[in-house]
Amino acid sequence: MAKKPGTNPKGEFAFFNVVYEDDSQRSNRRVPSELLGGLDGDEPARNFIMEQDREIAEKGGRPALEIKRLERVGAKKK
Repeated sequence: MAKKPGTNPKGEFAFFNVVYEDDSQRSNRRVPSELLGGLDGDEPARNFIMEQDREIAEKGGRPALEIKRLERVGAKKK
């Protein structure tokens, strides 16, 4: 059964665009918001996404790519 609109808590996930060493890009990768913030900022997102990539690569039988750049979706450019 479908959920009613507005039943998902807002801000549960932060979204990131990931650029890999071969310049390929994956958009809107979800990271739980509770991992972010504090003194580490967005660095825990990198570790979370790297772990996901390792699992995906293992299932696909190919090596995981290194992350070149990580950008939070909607964040202002410095």
